[in-house]
Amino acid sequence: MARIDQEDFYQNNYEQYGVSAEGVAWDSAQTQKRRFSALVSCLGNIQNATLADAGCGFGDFCFYLKEKNNFPQTYIGIDLCEPMVKEAKERTGCRIIQRNILRHTIPPADWYVASGSMNLLTRLETRIFIQRCFEKSRKGFVFNLLYGKEREGTYSYWLPHEIIELCRPLSTKIEIKEGYMDGDFTVMLLV
Repeated sequence: MARIDQEDFYQNNYEQYGVSAEGVAWDSAQTQKRRFSALVSCLGNIQNATLADAGCGFGDFCFYLKEKNNFPQTYIGIDLCEPMVKEAKERTGCRIIQRNILRHTIPPADWYVASGSMNLLTRLETRIFIQRCFEKSRKGFVFNLLYGKEREGTYSYWLPHEIIELCRPLSTKIEIKEGYMDGDFTVMLLV
């Protein structure tokens, strides 16, 4: 079970902050874009690919990809929070589906990405989330996590060597990207 109820958490953020970076629990649009930039630097050119955005929120990564002229051939947003799914559908015009990645069937894609989607999960749930997304990826899975020693509280924290150990059974091709901002790192698992 998640550290806290994810749907309630994001519903409350949505009600308090609306359609914004803060509405999906980021400090600001600026830090959200730094994380997006790190994800894109791992993906490279995806214009001929299918991309699934696991935990798409309001579809902000979709807009970021369009802004950077690196939009995939097919973009699929996945989120568990119904109001976010509705907003993302209206805002992006893309295929956005409501799913709990830990429990529901998810579609295959060349690439899976997840920005902040695992920050409320337990260690076990994080492992399951990564495994499920990676298994549906034809090329790889790129995601970010909060950097730090694990502690009690709302958010989950990881150290890079811990996530490498967790992911090693899935892929021998694991890359870690650090230094783009304090308290965050990005992981790329290649098929």
